[in-house]
Parts: sequence; structure tokens; C-alpha cells
Amino acid sequence: MRSQQTKTEEQTKEKLKNKKIKDNGAKLIFDDPTLCAQFLSGYTGIELLKDIKPENIEDISERFLPMWQEGRDSDSVKKIWLGEQSLYLIAIIEHQSGVCYDMAFRILRYIVMVWTDYETEQERLKPGITKKKGFCYPPILPIIYYEGTETWTAERNFKNRVYLSDALGKYIPDFEYLVVPLRSYFNEALLDKKDELSLIMLINKLRSSADFKNLQALPAEYLEYLENHTPEYLLKLIGKIIAVFLYRLNVPRKEVEDFTDLIERREFDMLFDSFEAYDVQETRRMSREEGRAEGKKEGKAESILNLLEDLAPIPEKLRAYIYQTTDLDLLRSWLKLAAKAESIEEFCQKAGI
Repeated sequence: MRSQQTKTEEQTKEKLKNKKIKDNGAKLIFDDPTLCAQFLSGYTGIELLKDIKPENIEDISERFLPMWQEGRDSDSVKKIWLGEQSLYLIAIIEHQSGVCYDMAFRILRYIVMVWTDYETEQERLKPGITKKKGFCYPPILPIIYYEGTETWTAERNFKNRVYLSDALGKYIPDFEYLVVPLRSYFNEALLDKKDELSLIMLINKLRSSADFKNLQALPAEYLEYLENHTPEYLLKLIGKIIAVFLYRLNVPRKEVEDFTDLIERREFDMLFDSFEAYDVQETRRMSREEGRAEGKKEGKAESILNLLEDLAPIPEKLRAYIYQTTDLDLLRSWLKLAAKAESIEEFCQKAGI
């Protein structure tokens, strides 16, 4: 019988084939039992889950893929074994910057899907069981892992989204979903956790290449712990997940590959040595873009002046004015006018100069 780790490695390889990986970096966290267990035990604040183990988590998302809302392939469903009982987890990943205000209703649909599937499964195992008085449905924990920068202001209790809930409250579905916002975790709190997920979250919090300097002072003991305790397969997965986040920041491919190689080689102490170069590179890139834009402006100005010189000598004030114009769209329109004008006066009149 294959070991749990072997199964996990095979599942991970399958997940990494996802062609939408750029949008699903956080989904890879929930797809891996170890990272999912770290999330449930250390980031939800639920006492019942504080000792959850990777082997207690079973992914059953494929049962619901045909029913997910369009574009929600990053959502997942887990079956969590708690001794003889089971708990179902609906994990929804919000990587958009804005808040989703219909989340409570979306989760209600998902809950009904999961309970319907559970009922069908139980009927298949024990025909007629769901019609008996003692039949109960399993609890469902809906969690939103929110990567946005805005404060989550959407209503979390479904009942409060329904009219007349104050008068008819006991007849209306009453549940609340849990939001785990990435932005609420300060770096110090993540460092205290000393797990692989904390490193992923530290990097996922970055919003620009300039932010990398904030990670250069990570404690040596934190990096050493991860370097010495992270399983081989998880190093590769962490590299893949972090690569997604770095590409989102437009970090060049070569630098991303170098960074993930350091992770896989367990050279954590060198991870952030070269991040200052990202800022330099970003500056150079911006300088090149600004230079190209400036070159286009100068080229357009020269073309306009060449056409006008064919009509008559150009007044110095007009020449200087055209050279000093920085609006590329305006220069393009002037170039068309200069090509059609029969005199400099006509050009100035139509150009509004």
C-alpha cells in the first residue's frame, strides 16, 4: 500500500499541471494536506482543529467541479476526519482586490451541494438511512482565504442578507462563514508559527518588488528551522507556489527560477541576498520604458517640424513649443495636421497653438 507522502507527491504533480496556475497559487496551499493542516490548525482559531494532521484531510473537490460557479475552479472541498466523526470544509480563495458581497449566498449554494452529495453517499451505503429519525447531516465549515488589500466588509451571516429576518429569523437559514484575511497577519505573528505556510504567506503579502527589502531581516533561526525540517516534496511545492506570487509582481523569470532553486537546495539563508537587485532592475526597466517613450516624443516632434519646414521658416517660439510638448497623443494629431496643412498659419489654427 502506498504511503500518504507518495500519494501526496502524485497529487501535487497533477495539481501543478493546472494551466491557470498564475491565478491559483493559493489553491495549491489547500490542495496539499500538510499546508492545509497548518492552515486549519494555526490560522483559523478553531480549538477543534488545533491538532489536525495531514492524514485526517481528504480532498473531495472533484465531486463538485461541474456544479461550481463559473470561474470558481480555485474553490475546494475537504472531508476532515475528527475521530469517528467528520467535518466538511469549504475553502474559497478570494485573490481579487475587491470584496465579494454575495459570498453568503454563494456559500449557501455550496453547503446545499455538499449535504446533497453526503445524503446520496449515505443512501448508497445504507438504503433508507436518510429517512430515519436519527439521521443527521455533518457540520460544514466555510472559510474564505482573502488575499485582497481592502478590509472585508461583506456581511458574513446569511440571515442578515434576507428581508424581515428580525421578524422571521427562525425560519431563515442562519449561518456565518469565517474570513481569514492575509493582510491581518503581521510578519512577527507569521514568524512565530515557524511553519512552511508562514513563509508562503510572508511572500504572498508582498505587493511590489520594492517590498522584498522587508524580508531581508528574517531571523536566521526561522530560516534554519524551515531548511532543516521541510520535506523534499514540500520544498518543490513551496517553490511552485512562491513562483506564482513572484510572477504576479513581474519579477523576471530568471530571478524567479534562481529563487526557487535556492528553496529546493535548502539554501534558505541566501534567499533574500539578491533582492536589492530586483529594485535596481525595476528602476532600469522603468528607465528603459521612459527612454523609449521620450524617444517616441522626440521622433514625432522632429517629423512635425520637418513637414512644417517644407512650408516656410518655423518661428523659434513654435519650434520650442512643439519640442516641449510631452503628450504623445497630441503630437500624433499634430503630425496628421502638419501633413495636410498648406501653411504654418493653417497648422497653428487647426492645432490650437
